[in-house]
Amino acid sequence: MKKGGISVRQIYRALANQTGGYEYLSFMQRDMYNKIAKQRRQLPGDAYEALKYLEDQATNDPSLYFNHHMDADGTLRNLFWCDGLSRANYSLFGDVLAFDATYRKNKYMCPLVVFFGVNHHNQTIIFAAALICDEEKDTYRWLLQQLKVAMNGKAPVSVITDGDLSMKFTIEKEFPNAHHRLCAWHLIRNATSNIGKPLFTSMFKNCMLGDYEIDVFRQKWFEMVEGFGIENKNWVLDMHKKRHSWATAHIRGKFFAGFRTTSRCEGLNSIIAKYVNSRYNLVEFIQHFNPCVDHIRWKEVQADLASVNGRPSMQTCFQQLKRSAANVYTLSIFHMFQPILVRAASMKVINMRQTGSYVIYSVGLDRMPNEMWRVFCCDIEMEFNCLCMRMESFGIPCEHIVCVLVHEDIEELPRSLVLPRWTKTAKVGLQNAVGLHWDSLMLSQYSCLMDWFRQLANFACRDNERFIFTREMAMNLLKQFKEEDAAQKELVNDADSVRDGVQVDAFGAGLATNDLGYSMPRDPRKYRTKGGLHSLIKENIDVDSVVWRATIEQLVVFVVASHSQKAMEMTHLIMTRMIT
Repeated sequence: MKKGGISVRQIYRALANQTGGYEYLSFMQRDMYNKIAKQRRQLPGDAYEALKYLEDQATNDPSLYFNHHMDADGTLRNLFWCDGLSRANYSLFGDVLAFDATYRKNKYMCPLVVFFGVNHHNQTIIFAAALICDEEKDTYRWLLQQLKVAMNGKAPVSVITDGDLSMKFTIEKEFPNAHHRLCAWHLIRNATSNIGKPLFTSMFKNCMLGDYEIDVFRQKWFEMVEGFGIENKNWVLDMHKKRHSWATAHIRGKFFAGFRTTSRCEGLNSIIAKYVNSRYNLVEFIQHFNPCVDHIRWKEVQADLASVNGRPSMQTCFQQLKRSAANVYTLSIFHMFQPILVRAASMKVINMRQTGSYVIYSVGLDRMPNEMWRVFCCDIEMEFNCLCMRMESFGIPCEHIVCVLVHEDIEELPRSLVLPRWTKTAKVGLQNAVGLHWDSLMLSQYSCLMDWFRQLANFACRDNERFIFTREMAMNLLKQFKEEDAAQKELVNDADSVRDGVQVDAFGAGLATNDLGYSMPRDPRKYRTKGGLHSLIKENIDVDSVVWRATIEQLVVFVVASHSQKAMEMTHLIMTRMIT
């Protein structure tokens, strides 16, 4: 029950309920705490146990990859891991990568870094995770190097971060060809704190997210900056220099799968917080983090089922084209495509002309004839390109291309307009390093078997003869399958090697060994987390010793936005201590 995340107090209450009352228990709740503490003291070391646990997991999943980094004195600094299914998912959906650090998720306060992306249902999926000692450049560089090794050298097309300088430096070094996008939410917050004018923030947001041509963006930017008289402000100059990392006008045509912010990370952190907490040691953290990953994967299975059995309504125009999209796309992606069909209905092809093997269509709205988009069509290969480049940016045809398809009486989406990562068959036949096919069929079969076994157990437990018969049948089947798998693993293990005194897994990572077996890494040092007004007061840290990452103006903006009386009181206390 404790491994399942149930507290000692709740376990004690449950045991009392099972026995008929607290008076029937032969121990007190304090005895349970003492027993747990004694078990922890008997462990050779938290870091050692965590590495040993991951190695044990690797015996069940040979495609699990993990690696660690230690200081010269043997103190564990960084720990990186990902299982076979995460690696398989990355092979399909690793074109867009996002990662961020979250804090206070283990007793050492080591930042947790989660690498994630989006699957064919536009859901968040986890590719890998790591616990790190700090957020310096060397640490992030080690992490990205481990990610490349685990993912067989595949680099992402695009990366989204919150703008941390260490992350930016590392991405440029390790993924030089990847497009780096800054989180829009963080930029809007920075605009508020650096300029402090709501009208400017609103105009900045329009400049950032507006689908403008580069010349139009340049004109709007300089008009806005000059209008507020902030053309010489350092933050403004820096943002203009970085415009290729945040302005839609400059990002257009680069694939980001709909990512604009790292808000998915905030949502992911809230899910993780339900499974782990700051009291967990390293082993407990990993044990509780894995069910969180399983929960996210179960959401994908449910979406697979909905896409296979769901029947979206066909009440809008362009019925044949819409039916074609419904047959190809997953349900969530089809729902994103529906508004595009609606917008396409209000457009028309104004003119067209032939240029060699291409036909150029000018598409616009009836009420706005001066605003037109050009669509280029290759008749031979049925390829379509629009100047808005939304197809290239998100992987779904824009309304301008759809308008041309309707104009040419094309009733089925051409294959050139269907991005495989958004389709129902995106994961069919996906083979991971273990040799298992992690597709919807396998996961559905697993769920089906679990349902049947629950029903079987419900009937078998009522009668002793049935129970014994069912147990023997299950044990025989389990023994047979284990023997078959063991024979298969022997063939794999023969290919594994032990080199230079390092015990390696199938992908070259493992634990350093000596004559005694495993080395004894030291537990990580406790990390002082970034920010968090609550932690400053709770831990009684000298405010003058903290390296403030924000100005007082930013602090005030944060407190006002929080609408919290407690935050106001703590800020007043901090300011008083700073003054004294």
